[in-house]
Amino acid sequence: MITLRRYRKRPDQAVTAIRLELDTEGLRYHKWGAEQWARAGDWLVDNRGDVYTVAADVFARTYREVAPGRYIKTTPVWARRAQTAGTLPTREGESHYAAGDYLVFNQADETDGYCMAAERFHAMYAPDDAE
Repeated sequence: MITLRRYRKRPDQAVTAIRLELDTEGLRYHKWGAEQWARAGDWLVDNRGDVYTVAADVFARTYREVAPGRYIKTTPVWARRAQTAGTLPTREGESHYAAGDYLVFNQADETDGYCMAAERFHAMYAPDDAE
């Protein structure tokens, strides 16, 4: 298995986000090749046109506000390039990825993960030399 490497989001990569303060049993939507699920209190994120949700506890732990409605991810991630296509279970559902995409995790133990196309990953993240 390929070793994970630690990365940080580039400081110019702020997202626009709003908390889903709705009286709802949940919000279902289709993204990353599968059905996703958000709950009341989760965050709706617009990451340069890529719109998705982030669980409330994960958002609180990993993002900080830099301007009204604008947030930057402040915690490191651990990532590796996928050798083959597959499916990654996520907090919101599951995501399908292709060979060459990145599997990205908020925890070094490969939990709380998501996947991204390599070009997008390299535009948003840089190796963290503070390992």
